[in-house]
Amino acid sequence: MNLRKLLVVAVAAAAMFSSSLLQAQDQKKGRGGGMGMTVERIEQAVGSLSAEQKTKIEAILAKVREQMQGLQGASQEDRQAKMREIMASSRTEIRAVLTPEQAKKYDEMAAQGRGQGGGGRKKNQ
Repeated sequence: MNLRKLLVVAVAAAAMFSSSLLQAQDQKKGRGGGMGMTVERIEQAVGSLSAEQKTKIEAILAKVREQMQGLQGASQEDRQAKMREIMASSRTEIRAVLTPEQAKKYDEMAAQGRGQGGGGRKKNQ
């Protein structure tokens, strides 16, 4: 019976470790972090980005992640309001890095995201 318990514990530990490992890999690839916004996703939506654009957008997204982490101690209402401000500001900053054609495609992507539970704001805001 003790061997059986040991085996169950070992299997559970292995499952937890592999789950943590997969989450870490997803975050490295830009799929984690809660926001869902990555340079790769933006490039997929707007077309090819220059190296300079990628660098600038990565800096913006890093700043957003840092600002979001700073909200952990706030009340839910305050956190949500501040998150909306951060996201609106980051969209403006990212648009400024893009060409007019890319900005139009970016706006379409952002509007789609908001329509799928990403804030539910009207398109003209």
